[in-house]
Amino acid sequence: MLTDTPGIHHVTSMVGDARANLDFYVGTLGLRLVKRTVNHQDVLRHHLYYGNGAGDLGTVYTCFPYPNEPPGRRGRPQITAAAFAVPEGSLDYWDDRLDGRSVDAERVARFDEAALRFEDPSGTRLELVAADQPADPWTDGSVPESAAIRGIHGVTALPTNPFATASVLDTLGLDLVGEDGDRVRYRAGGDHATVVDLLDREADFAREGTGSIHHVAFRVADEDELREWHDLFRERDVDVSRIRDRYYYKAIYVREPGGILIELSTEGPGFGIDEEEANFGESLVLPPWAEEDREMIEGQLPTLDGSASNSGGDGYRGVGRGADGADDGASDGAGDDGDFD
Repeated sequence: MLTDTPGIHHVTSMVGDARANLDFYVGTLGLRLVKRTVNHQDVLRHHLYYGNGAGDLGTVYTCFPYPNEPPGRRGRPQITAAAFAVPEGSLDYWDDRLDGRSVDAERVARFDEAALRFEDPSGTRLELVAADQPADPWTDGSVPESAAIRGIHGVTALPTNPFATASVLDTLGLDLVGEDGDRVRYRAGGDHATVVDLLDREADFAREGTGSIHHVAFRVADEDELREWHDLFRERDVDVSRIRDRYYYKAIYVREPGGILIELSTEGPGFGIDEEEANFGESLVLPPWAEEDREMIEGQLPTLDGSASNSGGDGYRGVGRGADGADDGASDGAGDDGDFD
């Protein structure tokens, strides 16, 4: 029997250099490298998972490094920003920390929430939202626990048809909770990683590339329920993939009529299936079917250990990289429904 999703499972983006990506998400944002693995469709590319210490669902943000791809452009239809939750009162700390690493950030406010907006080294738009939530932070000492990221807060999407996208969110069990200008907020019923903001505005069409957020995934209980969701979307003539085995979870991909790519992912078996929690991210882990090619894969992948520099690197300036310059602008989201996760 279908049940409403409790919230976001993970968010995935396409990025450029893997080392710069790891240094930023671990060294600057203070997240844990939960998994260092590979893209199931292209095992000669890394797939990096970041999150809290246990890799709890709703804290996980994943990246595919594509160093030779051109940069994306924000526009329609695309997820234009991913937001992390940080404790109330911590934005001054984060403003100083980002500035000290040459990351430009700006203060924004909506729905009575204060946030910092900035970009990662690939130009992906990120936000830190002052919104307490119960997920335990990862505390390795680089960021004080009083300021550490608590997990995903939500995403912002710019669809071609916000009413069609809203209908799919409603089907998944998210509720309309408010409007702020041209931003409409939906929220799932769980206690963290629940927010989806839809933008109802004109914008150029986007181009997918580095700096693009590829999809948002929502949690479902198990494979039986995932199969029911698959059948429901097929019955409604919504573009949906077959069930994909991603080793840590099973997934389907839904290209909803507003153009946003949505994934539904099971809550298990989880990230402890191939590593002890204490050792997350320390070595390259491969799905079982790729193990026989480990020597070849390791020989072709760029060298990347699980450590990160806290120096901030050479720095970069982080706001307004999108080619159209539009606030909250996105990519055309033209990627295959399953090739990236």
